[in-house]
Amino acid sequence: MYDHRRLGRELDLFDTDPLMGAGLPYWLPDGAIVRHALEEYVRDQERAAGYRHVYSPVLGKRELYEISGHWSHYSDDMFPPMELGSEQVVLRPSLCPHHALIYRSRSHSYRELPLRIAELGGMYRSELSGVLGGLTRVRSIQLNDAHIFCTLEQAVDEARAALALIGRAYADLGIRAARYRLSLPGEGGKYVADPELWERATGLLKEVLESSGLPYDAVAGEAAFYGPKIDVQITDSAGRESTLSTVQIDFHQPERFDLHYIGPDGAKHRPVMVHRSIIGSVERAVAQLVEEHGGAFPAWLAPVQLVVLPVSDAQMAQGQEMVRRAVARGLRAELAGPEQGTLGARIRAARLVPYQAVIGEREAESDLAAVRLRDGRRPGALPVERLLERIGVCAAARGAELWAAA
Repeated sequence: MYDHRRLGRELDLFDTDPLMGAGLPYWLPDGAIVRHALEEYVRDQERAAGYRHVYSPVLGKRELYEISGHWSHYSDDMFPPMELGSEQVVLRPSLCPHHALIYRSRSHSYRELPLRIAELGGMYRSELSGVLGGLTRVRSIQLNDAHIFCTLEQAVDEARAALALIGRAYADLGIRAARYRLSLPGEGGKYVADPELWERATGLLKEVLESSGLPYDAVAGEAAFYGPKIDVQITDSAGRESTLSTVQIDFHQPERFDLHYIGPDGAKHRPVMVHRSIIGSVERAVAQLVEEHGGAFPAWLAPVQLVVLPVSDAQMAQGQEMVRRAVARGLRAELAGPEQGTLGARIRAARLVPYQAVIGEREAESDLAAVRLRDGRRPGALPVERLLERIGVCAAARGAELWAAA
């Protein structure tokens, strides 16, 4: 594996500046492309699974986090409140209180449940400078978050479906899970004092893991302050372990925010809140992708998917036209002409690009391009339109395969 902190900068994906501050990286154009493709993938997967997307503010009144329990159990990790007239507002440390309010803003029947609310939203953690590093530990986080409001009877199925979504995403992205962890409370006042709550939620998460056929380790002291969670652990290039994806079953916040739905008996009932994140924070996910792939991203994620290589100046017009046609098809294509060096040098410079299309004299005469794949395969000369169609199909599949059968 590679160190994303070094390679990410060499690939012009991200960087930092002391004037922005520690733990606040910025995304360069190629990194922004990877991030955008990843975010769109997640949104598409969620829509297909029945989620509806929302946007919510990154600020909230201090009172909101007092109700949720963050202020009493998590304030050490939050930025200090800002005075706004007679009120105090806080940069949010998580999205769940906002989603609880969104749910509470409308009345709900049992017929609407499960209600799945998703958001790719910003949140902020007051991390100490000594633990910050690259994209894995940052202060400004773009989180792939969702909250499912459901009946108690639906909670296990919803949490199990969330784990299946995580597994599918890891397969598409080429990410390997190191292990599954059932994170339980430890000693001290960090955790909500409600033994029955913990016992019920832990029992349901164990059922989720066991029915999914996933081995797991139960670890005390790693739970959220309001409940246990399933953590999907990954390892970086130095062997350090961290959490990327999570699934949680929460009885605490529905009680704190007085959430309810109308049951078939016409009475009010308390929903269960399932928290889940498929890829965790976009920052940590990209860091892991850089280290797993060494910058050779799957074709659908690559900043440049196709590089067109005219052999000489005589083929520049055909190369420019091929790039134009590729971009019109929605592909990310660039031209690398002879002014950038010999053909061999240009091929080596584009070694991380999934597809290389060489246009020589013979190809230019017949509207062909000689295809070279990043993995060393050479399918040969193909008509430009057919080649662009093949690349588009592979990219749209959002998988690891570079060259599907025709």
